[in-house]
Amino acid sequence: MEPSVYPQLSMDGDIIIGGIFPFHSSWEIKDLSYLFSQSLMFAIEEINNSSSLLPGVSLGYKIYDTCSSTAVGVQVAMALVNGNEKSFSNEVCKKPAQVQAIIGETYSSVSMAVAMSIGPFSIPLISHCATCECLSDKRKYPSFLRTIPSDYHQSRAIAEMVRHFGWTWVGAIRRDDDYGNSGMAAFTEVAEQLGICLEYSLPFFRTYSQRKVLRIIEQIKSSTSRVIVGFVDAWDLEMLLDTLFEHNITGYQWVGTEAWIFDPVLATMDKHNTLQGAIGLAMPKTEVTGLKDFILNLIPLKSAVRNDSEDSLICTGEEKLSEMDNTFTDMSLMPYFSNVYKGVYAIAHALHDHLDCKDTCHKNMQPDPLTFLEQLKMVRFKTKEGEEVYFDKNGDPAARYEVINWQTSKEQKHEFVTIGLYDSTFPVNSRLSLNMPSILWAKNSNKVPTSVCSENCPPGTRKAVQKGKPVCCFDCIPCAEGEISNMTDSIKCEQCYEDSWSNLQRDECIKKDTEYLSYVETMGILLTAVSIIGAFMTLAILVLFYRYKNTPIVKANNSELSFLLLFSLTLCFLCSLTFIGQPSEWSCMLRHTAFGITFVLCISCVLGKTIVVLMAFRATLPGSNVMKWFGPVQQRLSVITFTLIQVIICMLWLTTSPPFPFKNLKCYKEKIILECHLGSSIGFWAVLGYIGVLALLCFVLAFLARKLPDNFNEAKFITFSMLIFCAVWITFIPAYVSSPGKFTVAVEIFAILASSFALLFCIFLPKCYIIILKPEKNNKKQLMGKMPIK
Repeated sequence: MEPSVYPQLSMDGDIIIGGIFPFHSSWEIKDLSYLFSQSLMFAIEEINNSSSLLPGVSLGYKIYDTCSSTAVGVQVAMALVNGNEKSFSNEVCKKPAQVQAIIGETYSSVSMAVAMSIGPFSIPLISHCATCECLSDKRKYPSFLRTIPSDYHQSRAIAEMVRHFGWTWVGAIRRDDDYGNSGMAAFTEVAEQLGICLEYSLPFFRTYSQRKVLRIIEQIKSSTSRVIVGFVDAWDLEMLLDTLFEHNITGYQWVGTEAWIFDPVLATMDKHNTLQGAIGLAMPKTEVTGLKDFILNLIPLKSAVRNDSEDSLICTGEEKLSEMDNTFTDMSLMPYFSNVYKGVYAIAHALHDHLDCKDTCHKNMQPDPLTFLEQLKMVRFKTKEGEEVYFDKNGDPAARYEVINWQTSKEQKHEFVTIGLYDSTFPVNSRLSLNMPSILWAKNSNKVPTSVCSENCPPGTRKAVQKGKPVCCFDCIPCAEGEISNMTDSIKCEQCYEDSWSNLQRDECIKKDTEYLSYVETMGILLTAVSIIGAFMTLAILVLFYRYKNTPIVKANNSELSFLLLFSLTLCFLCSLTFIGQPSEWSCMLRHTAFGITFVLCISCVLGKTIVVLMAFRATLPGSNVMKWFGPVQQRLSVITFTLIQVIICMLWLTTSPPFPFKNLKCYKEKIILECHLGSSIGFWAVLGYIGVLALLCFVLAFLARKLPDNFNEAKFITFSMLIFCAVWITFIPAYVSSPGKFTVAVEIFAILASSFALLFCIFLPKCYIIILKPEKNNKKQLMGKMPIK
């Protein structure tokens, strides 16, 4: 049947606004299109009654039916542009254009054809529903504007939402027309940038054969992704619902566009909860004051309607919509009615500016189409509800969406729950906001579904893409020895450097389990306790010696050296604490220099005491004047000189190549050893070697003086202490070289503590024994061996 190109609804006015809607389509679209036309009529009636907007000018309308057909859409649009009721006839166009602008069309494909046809005439086409991103191209569609956001933003919003939930492996069904194909192309582009892969993208159209539909079903069933992005409209899904259920395609997580996610009819038809838990974008809820009452007060019929089969009355013709419950009374789609309303008001505001309206408008001023189009693009106003309306450079409004979740109530009814917002005017990282706890997923689950091709690769491994598959499908390959990754899903392993602490702090480098001798582990606690106990014992002996400083046993062999030796032993015990804990630049330099200097100070004191023993014996020989060359002053100078040599060695070491913290990767592949690199090995062994030379010299001198005639010959005890000291440090060398990881540090601490205790016990314990338990022996005659033998 040839469609009518005469207006379905019309009203005269000084300026005519055209409307094109698909009245003759599916019954749902037909009802919806009727409400679109009522929204247009309501807006015009409201403007005509306004004293501030277009005063003295009346708006009229001519509303046409496109039948959802591209060809008919172009025909009726040309009828509006030409001002002729029958634009397809052979009559010559005589009348000038009677419409200033056209509101419509609902479908993107029809809108594209209409916009391209009327574009050369500069007649604006303002769509309330056409979302295809392609319509933003002003080179092809210079006069197209819309009050609904472009799929450019919707595609990005859906991709960001998918990535937010951690879904990197998804499938997609798209409507096989400009809307679906263009929208899915935009989604795919953004998805790739966000690391999301499409396992499949299947086209669908309502005219597809059963064979094509089954092919789509088989593709979904054989897939591994559990999320389906639907770039379709409600009509498409209505046709697919039963087929999906028949083939047990349930439990999938659906992600939808505004074309179907908020459709109440589709929700009613989803009896098997195939789409339960679906998440998608919808136009923000809005109200147009007075529009609902305007629609509900209409009387749909002017005469009775009878049932043909039973000859009974179905409608009397006196019913009111406010008394019925059908698609005419469903105001859940008010945002779309609001889009029509805003489109009409945008035209009115542009006309108001164009006609230079103040107290009244210049009626006789015929608007120039091109000038009016430019005026319309720049219009900016607020509705009576306070919403700001404007068009960007592409003729699109700001993109704002509500994130909707399909939930099932206890009464098994579908509910559309708002769980978040998306606003393209916000900064990139703040556009999407979600209330995660309020979401119910597919199968009424509270847990976010998982949809990935491969599980995340942990640190220490890298991704290797599987041959012939998308980048989201990969294997996790362990890093080679000496290489590591420090983050999840690393695409490569990095070579780590061992010569610089700063290099090791780079983000690309190591992030394994680290190991070092810590204060909180058992071995660290024990070594710390022993060190502190040794220091306290030394201080206790120091206090004891100070109390008995005037007794012969303390005065023997230079009490000043004894006090200095006890002080240096305290430092030796405490310096072992610097070896415990995580290495840092200061601790690495301090631990080795403190150890080297305190031990030299300690050995210098012991060496001084040994020399005093030898010199004291030689001083008793006839004609010997040797003690004047090794008096107290010389003893102090010898200690200072020996210690100063070690200080110079340490300073050269620290200025040329000091110790530094580094991460050892060679001991264990699965963990990192944090330790102090020696820097210059020569410096370390010079410090240790100097201590060894002094200890060996002290041992030789003490050994020579061990049999000197004294009841209390300190040289004997020094010999034992030096023997233990040398034995400890000789065994230390192979143990130090062969010990792995943190045990290297433990060996060094053990050597420090063992040698310190050897000096403390061998030299001072016998004296403490006499002071505390044998005070009668603490006299000069006893020490010199001049007491009578009983």
